[in-house]
Amino acid sequence: MDTNRQRWNQGHQRLRRALAGNDPRAALDLFLSQHAMVHSQKMSGANLWSFEDEVLHGVSEEQIRCIPPEGEHSIAWILFHIARIEDITINLLVAGTTQLFVRDGWKQKLRVNIPHSANRMDDRSIAALSAEIDIASLRAYRRSVGRRTRQIVRTLKPEQFQEKAKETRLQKVMDEGALLPEAIGILHYWSKRTIAGLLLMPPTRHNFLHLNEALRTKRRLQR
Repeated sequence: MDTNRQRWNQGHQRLRRALAGNDPRAALDLFLSQHAMVHSQKMSGANLWSFEDEVLHGVSEEQIRCIPPEGEHSIAWILFHIARIEDITINLLVAGTTQLFVRDGWKQKLRVNIPHSANRMDDRSIAALSAEIDIASLRAYRRSVGRRTRQIVRTLKPEQFQEKAKETRLQKVMDEGALLPEAIGILHYWSKRTIAGLLLMPPTRHNFLHLNEALRTKRRLQR
């Protein structure tokens, strides 16, 4: 693993300790830096290494849409999936507000016909999404979701970090079709996490893991 990704992992451990140690000021600062590095510099405006920018540097639109041999996903699918998961968890579960996907009409802008997170999609559906999605709008959606996350996290009060998502918010995920019924196990996982736990996984660690997948995909395509 390269130095930047090693440093990100080390930062994530510090974030975990800050959240567990009830140090909200340190946790906020660490979250914002960790989060910035799994989005583009254009999203955060931070003078930090960006894993997303590294992945997308030198990659053509055709390559973003391509599912490599022996691969499961395209880079386009990965970016859509991590944006949807972050939008769903931070807006619906953490803040109790409307998904940006719904509020701002991203379904139409992205040219997709699904409202869900893209978990448990079959191969044909993944290929169709990869071929049809508007790439410029996809990157814009990711930026919009990232900026909204940062806005929400900055407003959290220290006592909220140890709370869990309200049942009504969990139910809204399914009511809005944000997860396929086959993927309800993910909702059960989220229901057991505190707000601190949700900050550790979807908007930070989940993004990092899937950007690792995107980097592997890029390397396969550029061999």
